[in-house]
Amino acid sequence: MSDDAVHLSHADLVALLERIFVKNGVSEHNARILAENCAGCERDGSLSHGVFRMPGYVSSLNSGWVDGKAVAEVEDVGPAFVRVDAKGGFTQPAFFAARPLLIEKVKANGVAVLAIRRSHHFSALWPDVEPFAEEGFVALSVVNSMACVVPHGGKKAVFGTNPVAFASPRAGSAPFVFDQASSAIAHGDVQIAARAGHELRPGMGVDRDGQPTNDPKEILDGGALLPFGGHKGNSIALMVEILSAALTGGYFSGEFDWSGHKGAQTPYTGQFFVVIDPARGGNDVFAERVAGICDLVLEAGQERLPGDRRHLTRAKAQRDGIPLSAESHAKLVSLAADR
Repeated sequence: MSDDAVHLSHADLVALLERIFVKNGVSEHNARILAENCAGCERDGSLSHGVFRMPGYVSSLNSGWVDGKAVAEVEDVGPAFVRVDAKGGFTQPAFFAARPLLIEKVKANGVAVLAIRRSHHFSALWPDVEPFAEEGFVALSVVNSMACVVPHGGKKAVFGTNPVAFASPRAGSAPFVFDQASSAIAHGDVQIAARAGHELRPGMGVDRDGQPTNDPKEILDGGALLPFGGHKGNSIALMVEILSAALTGGYFSGEFDWSGHKGAQTPYTGQFFVVIDPARGGNDVFAERVAGICDLVLEAGQERLPGDRRHLTRAKAQRDGIPLSAESHAKLVSLAADR
């Protein structure tokens, strides 16, 4: 970040983003949830899912592709099963609408699942699961997205980046949390590389002819990403499609049609959660055991664990403010301005 960076408090950034959402047709309730989510990503250094996404949010809203005022329908369909119809709105408000019932079922049964359909997810996945671990639960979530990943050995994009996020309490430390795509690289990181003029490492994607390329612009211009780890990442991407779309009743990554909504960028898919109470079954040393295995990994030579850098970045932002380039800040101010 250059010396001309603008530093905002978390509250000030949330307020600025909230104004942009409301101005572009999002209800105040939904706008607050989305602004908190986006600001949290920026604060923690998840830049490909922070304010970088705001023009995409605005473009999708103005295209009529997503309903910013949607009120989700929460369905209690079993002792440990909650379904939510997001009604064509953003995922996070639908998730928050269902969260109290989900927690109630986890406490009653030791485990519960949440299936969200007809939803638009445009953010990182770790913010959805980390709070569960902070409350003492184990959480796993998967979400599919727009078709931009070719199957292993294939020639046509079928999968989204299809990330998996996991969070667990860890004694004496912040929760252990990871959030990783089943593609070789996140689509947002490809967009950032293209904008910055950087090449990608080999094995990330192919061009429109299916030939390997390190050029992010060729991947974005009719090309596609590759699964990580070849056939192994491919299997995980397929699992995510099954859980996020087939099980929830949402759309597969290549199933929805947004061609009639110029400017649409938010995938219209589904999301699946499973949340577990580790205290059930008499496991009263779970968090200590998690800390123990994490310590063994570090003692074996791994420099840091997933999420550790985010917490360091968060602490710095809480102390010094969230840094934005002058260009990014000016763009946000312009999006929020009355015309």
